[in-house]
Amino acid sequence: MSYGPPLLLASLNPAAIAAGADIPDAVTIDDATLSRSDLLGAATSVAERIARADRVAVLAEPTVRTVLAVVGCLIAGVTVVPVPPDSGAAELEHILRDSGAQAWLGAAPDGTGLPVVPVRLHARSWHTYPEPDPASTAFILYTSGTTGAPKGVMLSRAAIAAGLDALAEAWDWTWKDTLVHGLPLFHVHGLILGLLGPLRVGSPVIHTGKPTPEAYAAAGGTLYFGVPTVWSRVVEKPELARELGKARLLVSGSAPLPVPVFERLTELTGQAPVERYGMSETMITLSTRADGERRPGWVGTPVRGVRTRLRDEAGEPVPHDGESIGGLQVRGPMLFDGYLNRPDATAADWTDDGWFRTGDVAVIDADGRHRIVGRESIDLIKSGGYRIGAGEIETALLGHPAVAEVAVVGLPDDDLGQRIVAFVVARDGGVDAAELIAHVGEQVSAHKRPREIRFVDALPRNAMGKVQKKLLS
Repeated sequence: MSYGPPLLLASLNPAAIAAGADIPDAVTIDDATLSRSDLLGAATSVAERIARADRVAVLAEPTVRTVLAVVGCLIAGVTVVPVPPDSGAAELEHILRDSGAQAWLGAAPDGTGLPVVPVRLHARSWHTYPEPDPASTAFILYTSGTTGAPKGVMLSRAAIAAGLDALAEAWDWTWKDTLVHGLPLFHVHGLILGLLGPLRVGSPVIHTGKPTPEAYAAAGGTLYFGVPTVWSRVVEKPELARELGKARLLVSGSAPLPVPVFERLTELTGQAPVERYGMSETMITLSTRADGERRPGWVGTPVRGVRTRLRDEAGEPVPHDGESIGGLQVRGPMLFDGYLNRPDATAADWTDDGWFRTGDVAVIDADGRHRIVGRESIDLIKSGGYRIGAGEIETALLGHPAVAEVAVVGLPDDDLGQRIVAFVVARDGGVDAAELIAHVGEQVSAHKRPREIRFVDALPRNAMGKVQKKLLS
């Protein structure tokens, strides 16, 4: 039976819920569970209070109030500006000023100068709102700001719908699944995939607060999202990892999954994890399919509607031979509408013929599978006349049993242009630098061996688990 035009949050169709399409555990978060009807009623109550606003800031803590704030804005057609709860004062000031947010919805930082609109957990409204224009901006997501002030990425409702539908098709994601994750709610991974995805396909979602192995094992889901740090911790507790073998799909993203972790997770759970690739500006454009080959270090093929290509520094095509490195460019219906207030930055990231420059470097094989080498600015190392991908060297080093974590960078060198330096977190017992260099030399060409190994206690990472290589020198 049809209940009117399709909604971005299709499972919250008021007519369908009124006809009995309710489930008791639509969203579980912060030790609280909302049924589908409770979520719709409470979020609509939020929508009534902010319907005249253009943009509001939401302090994206993993709570029921955050969920209701986000869903309420989407019902009312108000743009959401998710704010990381751990934002520093300068970052917070920049986000609020740049976004033009008119108020805080729900929780707010101490000393804020903006008005605060409360989110009431037990209020209910059954007012019906028309579906907003698909071209309208649903979110302004701020980048990590590693190369300057964070930029506001404008994502439309239509782009989000296209991205989620493409993933649902690639992963066979349906209402029969139960998604489990404990990821932050201010980025694409945890917020759009991890919250809006279930609300679009109709599957329950369990947010574990923190993504601990214990919480993941106890949740009993069929579909799990995690960043590499999560999966690294899971495989360190084999008895808990084996519980995840009951799931249908384990998905890793936001950073490359180390091959040893991939292999250990496969061994313990009986299934290889699915790896995928995306960014705030594109959402997810590449993924291993649920029914496809899962190859460690590779992020699969383009999802439905996406096209990709590789270009060198001169803009010339790079062959898809599984070896040649080029700048990755993409096209697709889930791409962003530009950077807020940054027309020059927006224009700089698009080619004249309409392709988005991701800033990442990759290789593509003859079957269309992609392997991401890293960021063009920091992971493409030019040493002694060679173009070298840091990711290949990192993979080789992670294959040594004494290496727990590694980040490879190119540092200035008067002779080579850049010399390859590996920052290594060693496991208990340690390892000799010469041994690691020789280990890499056994697996890759001689010019790719690190010239220097630096042992560190930890690698600098951001909230999504990505290594901040700019801090390594």
